[in-house]
Amino acid sequence: MSLVSPDSILSSPVLTAERPVPPSIQPPAAVADGSADSTQPAPTAQPLSLRDEFGIFFSTFITIFLAEIGDKTQMTVLLMSAQSKAPWVVFLGAGSALIATSLCGVLLGKWLSTRISPRLLDKAAAVLLLVVAGMLVWDVIQG
Repeated sequence: MSLVSPDSILSSPVLTAERPVPPSIQPPAAVADGSADSTQPAPTAQPLSLRDEFGIFFSTFITIFLAEIGDKTQMTVLLMSAQSKAPWVVFLGAGSALIATSLCGVLLGKWLSTRISPRLLDKAAAVLLLVVAGMLVWDVIQG
């Protein structure tokens, strides 16, 4: 019987994720005279540790969980569950829908990260949220 070390399990390709650095945001490699040398390969992405992956998981879970408490989706699920008398079926339907919308968001985010720099993506998200906030304020003012 062979023993498997914890290090070999944690470094397994199944438990590590590669973080590719999009070519559009990779810094040029520096040469001795300070100029950029485009002949040198760009730095390779480092795999995430299991601890980093759990940190990402928990921060995502907490952020989404807190954002969803008391929102219209939760109220809709509450009402559908009360009306249908089949709470587990409502739970499975709502859970599947949330997984599907999250998958769309993840895939779109992955695609955007290969085409837009993270800094520009942050600014675009901020502008979009400001526009939505402005529209909500305008709606409240208009009555």
